[in-house]
Amino acid sequence: MGAVQAQGARPTTETVAAAHAQLRARTDIQFDLPPAAPPEIPPWLRWLARALEPLAPFAGWIFWGVLILGAATILWLIVANLIRNRSQRDRVASPEAEAEAWRPEERVARALLAEADAMAAAGRFDEAARLLLHRSLEDIARNRPRLLRPALTSREIAGIAALPQRVREAFVAMAAPVERSLFGGHSLARSDWEEARAAYGAFALPGSWK
Repeated sequence: MGAVQAQGARPTTETVAAAHAQLRARTDIQFDLPPAAPPEIPPWLRWLARALEPLAPFAGWIFWGVLILGAATILWLIVANLIRNRSQRDRVASPEAEAEAWRPEERVARALLAEADAMAAAGRFDEAARLLLHRSLEDIARNRPRLLRPALTSREIAGIAALPQRVREAFVAMAAPVERSLFGGHSLARSDWEEARAAYGAFALPGSWK
């Protein structure tokens, strides 16, 4: 029984081997993948390799030199940033520098004074003083948009702690004659106008800082 099975298995094995050999003999089927061609080196990379070839004995020194230079550069950037931040904090902390940020451009300030002077020359001292005060309020609103509210009085604005001392002093000096005009029941005199003008000029014009 076992011999019969063995004899029956041989033709099957031979048949499979013959079929495999026939399949391998076909030329329209690819059984083996050709080896991958090595990547082509660009000409510029070959040139660079030739140019750097004399430096090969010093490769270790170059590596450590570049590493040290990179570390020194990072350290320098950190130190420079710390120094710059400290300098900026010092400038902001300085009362002069803080008020400087609120000061209008000289061109704008002189144009405003010229307009107010023209009103004063025509005897309109009240209007001239109010013009300076209103423009000062606009400057405050521009620097601190959320600082002012319509219901605030001049006294309340002058007491706002966020205002630099120079700004507060100039505002109080300009507001005083305007309040005398509005609530005192009399027109401003030239001396009142000159008081308001001097207060604005002392703050807004660069020459007053020297």
